[in-house]
Amino acid sequence: MKDSTNREKVLKKIRDAIIDKSDNPFQNIDFESSVYYEINDSLDITFAEAFNEANGNFVYCSDEKEFLNNYYYIASSKKWENIFCVDDDLIELLELSKIKFSSDENNFLLQKIGITRCEFLIARSGSIMVSSKQMSGRKMNFYPDTHIVIAYTSQLVDDMKQALKQIRLKYPTLPSMISIICGPSRNIEIENTTIIGSHGPKEVYVFLIDNLIQ
Repeated sequence: MKDSTNREKVLKKIRDAIIDKSDNPFQNIDFESSVYYEINDSLDITFAEAFNEANGNFVYCSDEKEFLNNYYYIASSKKWENIFCVDDDLIELLELSKIKFSSDENNFLLQKIGITRCEFLIARSGSIMVSSKQMSGRKMNFYPDTHIVIAYTSQLVDDMKQALKQIRLKYPTLPSMISIICGPSRNIEIENTTIIGSHGPKEVYVFLIDNLIQ
């Protein structure tokens, strides 16, 4: 009976609020202005700082030659093997660079490292936008233990709003899946223990190749 009475009191308050509408005390709020602080650094530095803070690994490359040098150095030190790539444009770059990889779908479950491109890099949040429209599809972003993203400085955008605007301009029909990667997969388990790689890659690398140098 008490529960029913309390419920009736709540419903009465809701009805009264609907009937007796009070004036909005916050009529002069500016909903159009940005809520973000102004970005003072360049977009690549802003992205790198935010991405590294999320336990990502950022590697700046002044050109594709430096990408090759950086890649070989890290691959050697990390002993990268079982590399997989199905993106035709990246395959051409990897073959020219003589980087060993597989693109045989029959070997997909054996892969430890996946190499993909991305749609955009979101500087403010240090995140990576990917979509199902990419040649690598959906699974390459989440299955491998190590996810390597090769991107260019022309793909850097300020924030999520600009990324969504650009992807609408890029595709007449939006991809069926648009996802944001914010560093390695992680979640909090019992006693606040952080588990890395529980639902996706344990490591995420972004090799950013500068294609805007004048």
